[in-house]
Amino acid sequence: MAANQLSGTTPIIFYDPARHPRYATDTPALDQYGRRIDYLRVSLTDRCNMRCVYCMPAVGVQFAPRPELLTNEELLLVITAAARAGFRKLRLTGGEPTLRHDLVNLVRELKRIPGIEHIAMTTNALRLRKLAQPLREAGLDRVNISIDTLDPLKFRMITRGGNLEEVWAGIEAADAAGLHPIKLNAVVVRGMNDDEVVRLAGLTLERPWEFRFIEVMPLTGVAGLAEEGIVASAELIARLEQHYGPLEEIGHAPSDPARTYRLPGAKGVIGFISSVSDPFCATCNRMRLTADGRLHLCLLRDDEVDLRAAVRGGASVADLEQIIRHAVYIKPWGHGLPAGVKPTLRGMSELGG
Repeated sequence: MAANQLSGTTPIIFYDPARHPRYATDTPALDQYGRRIDYLRVSLTDRCNMRCVYCMPAVGVQFAPRPELLTNEELLLVITAAARAGFRKLRLTGGEPTLRHDLVNLVRELKRIPGIEHIAMTTNALRLRKLAQPLREAGLDRVNISIDTLDPLKFRMITRGGNLEEVWAGIEAADAAGLHPIKLNAVVVRGMNDDEVVRLAGLTLERPWEFRFIEVMPLTGVAGLAEEGIVASAELIARLEQHYGPLEEIGHAPSDPARTYRLPGAKGVIGFISSVSDPFCATCNRMRLTADGRLHLCLLRDDEVDLRAAVRGGASVADLEQIIRHAVYIKPWGHGLPAGVKPTLRGMSELGG
């Protein structure tokens, strides 16, 4: 398999039609373990208007030069090929996706691609007060919003300058625009915001929202924080049951990473994403497209397949479909954290979770 080295360590995989098999195009893409991969998380930019401590280091972040990012036209070409390969659901991520130029029109064009059935977005909501309604009208189906604390001062500390009031206004705008179901995300870090889990979960008592607690992950730039600060989901469940009483477990789709529960009498639900303590690799159905045009095969591994080179080399939609099907086929079974294998290539702000 042809590959070059990025940063001296990580293979970037190039599909060579003369050396690799041609994949059938009449069925959805399956990986070598028989998993159907139909969910693509699309990073629109590696830039963000926050600097969350579990996502970016305080200093030294180097953003990709704009010419290295996929243009709207290039992105639409890639997503068209991905849809032909069987991808049905898109999630727009970042960095912060609302910083992408002409986002509303881009969503409208993505929604028109045959085969794309659902488009969601993960955002910090700072710009959502103005964008929620236009995005809904353009075809965005729903949003996940990051909110790690309800304390304004702590929020400013965690995000290194974020404004909780603006985020809350964005949440309300998304709710009013009909971007349902509203899902709120908190990355839980011991000693930072784990003392707020009871309060955050309580938001679901009167609102039909889903609040999801996510274990901090050891990605580049924040690996030390993850090692010291992880709070396993089982511990959080025990805390909530001590406060609220037994939680009602709710059924979920096998490919959904969140295990969902309901507080007694609550209108909404809570979820736990346990990527470290209880991996869900066996039912994984997703891949990630970076803003600079590479398919990242597993969040917690470094393997990538280069699509930008193919696009800028004149590849057709059919050519891109073959590359994407190959990337799906060679997707790893799962991450290597139990064996001490940690990602070193990209930080969370480049992958969007």
